[in-house]
Amino acid sequence: MADSDCEIDGNQLIAKSLVRFGVDCMFGVVGIPVTSLANRAVSLGVRFLAFHNEQSAGYAASAYGYLTGKPGVLLTVSGPGCVHGLAGLANAMANGWPMVMISGSCDQNDFGRGDFQELDQIAAVKPFSKFSVKAKAIKEIPDCVFQALAHAGSGRPGGCYLDFPSDVLHQKISDSEAEGLLGSAAERIREEKVVSVENSQIEEAASLLRHAERPLIVFGKGAAFSRAESALTNLVETTRIPFLPTPMGKGLLPDTHDLAATAARSLAIGKCDVALVVGARLNWLLHFGDPPKWSKDVKFILVDVCREEIELRKPHLGLVGDAKLVLEKLNKQIKDDPFCLGRSHPWVEAISRKAKENVSKLEAQLAKQVVPFNFLTPMKIIRDAICALGSPAPILVSEGANTMDVGRAVLVQTEPRTRLDAGTWGTMGVGLGYCIAAAVASPDRLVVAVEGDSGFGFSAMEVETLVRYQLPVVVIVFNNGGVYGGDRRSPDEINGPYKDDPAPTSFVPSAAYHIVIEAFGGKGYLACSPEELRSALAESFAARKPAVINVIIDPYAGSESGRLQHKN
Repeated sequence: MADSDCEIDGNQLIAKSLVRFGVDCMFGVVGIPVTSLANRAVSLGVRFLAFHNEQSAGYAASAYGYLTGKPGVLLTVSGPGCVHGLAGLANAMANGWPMVMISGSCDQNDFGRGDFQELDQIAAVKPFSKFSVKAKAIKEIPDCVFQALAHAGSGRPGGCYLDFPSDVLHQKISDSEAEGLLGSAAERIREEKVVSVENSQIEEAASLLRHAERPLIVFGKGAAFSRAESALTNLVETTRIPFLPTPMGKGLLPDTHDLAATAARSLAIGKCDVALVVGARLNWLLHFGDPPKWSKDVKFILVDVCREEIELRKPHLGLVGDAKLVLEKLNKQIKDDPFCLGRSHPWVEAISRKAKENVSKLEAQLAKQVVPFNFLTPMKIIRDAICALGSPAPILVSEGANTMDVGRAVLVQTEPRTRLDAGTWGTMGVGLGYCIAAAVASPDRLVVAVEGDSGFGFSAMEVETLVRYQLPVVVIVFNNGGVYGGDRRSPDEINGPYKDDPAPTSFVPSAAYHIVIEAFGGKGYLACSPEELRSALAESFAARKPAVINVIIDPYAGSESGRLQHKN
């Protein structure tokens, strides 16, 4: 038999399909029936990052999609593995990140009879995905793979699902027939038509900004995903309009920019009369665009890739399209009829004055060295150590209540897509998965995670994964003994037959998290003082090896629920 007539099975054909589409990395947990699929993919040049838990692997795949701009791929076993992976799939949907989850499933002939790990996985993923498909025969594989990957990145990016029954994985066809199927599948995937904003809408947007007394530019991770930083910089530098990034929009323009309104956020959103919102949804993170946080008379210009999002929010002006492309059109329009707010403009002066005032107050607090540590003292030491590294800046991963909230105010982002946090969904447990994705997506950058002990606990076993792949990740755990800080119950809450049990918010006090990574050959540090923390940061940053720094925090520092106390 000629080489071209050699037979390949479903596992090989899936791997070939992924590679043909451009997939270069996968995350997941192998087992029945997908182990061969992972091995076949690796043999074709796909890097496979093997995790301990599908949830963390799913978070990695979602973040990889955001950081690279192409779908992150998660591989899981059937049944429970698929269910575990739903967390990552749902996270991708909530954040608008391209991701494809691939799961094996039981033999089609045995479905409904109580087969091993049997589950109607197409039904299970439906609420958490924008597209899902099952390959019912080997010849359907290329089309299914190409469709899922294309859907993941089209329109508003999100999570898609591929289901491969075990019998399909073992079916065979000739290599020559497989090549024909791959070519046909590729031809059927057309370039998505780019939605072009009408010139009249661009003109109206420019006019609204030009005639505004107190304009503001707000941008989020949608703008970051679009790689809109150059267009945003051009717009801000040309018009001198103050700007406000959402948490993961930080770094598209440096936090240190003189027009950054982050430190004057309440004034900026409360008093602006026209707000250009680019790649950011008017959801809870932006107070839904409602008063009293925003002025009742503010006119929103909303730029979003999703028409449904604009229809939901009902802005004064909606521009449907890719953030980068829309901004480039807007810049061209303004260039033809320029305007600029001078340094002495009352709005610019008011924002600048308030920002400097608030920064001075924060710096005064940061100047105090508090031991036992509060949240501010170690955060300043971490900020200084990160800033000293220069460029390329590390990718910062942040999760937790107080830890994330304080970090957002203190830590400085100067480069695009260098901050990953709990995101639109406020997801806890993303930390280690995000770290691994960041290290793989940006191998030239150090990855620094600043996590609460509760957030770290969700995925702590993945420190073994860091060590196994020798990834340049330093995990800093703010250890205050529990969720929000251990036992904070009032006397009237300490009653009943189990009153002597630890509080629902409590962990083991001063837990030795740094020892965990040492069990796998990584480096652990315990930091109870400024000197110990500075030394640990200097050594671990220079080594660029897997490390955990266990920072002991006063359990009574911080507040319950962080800045969302009103929701608890």
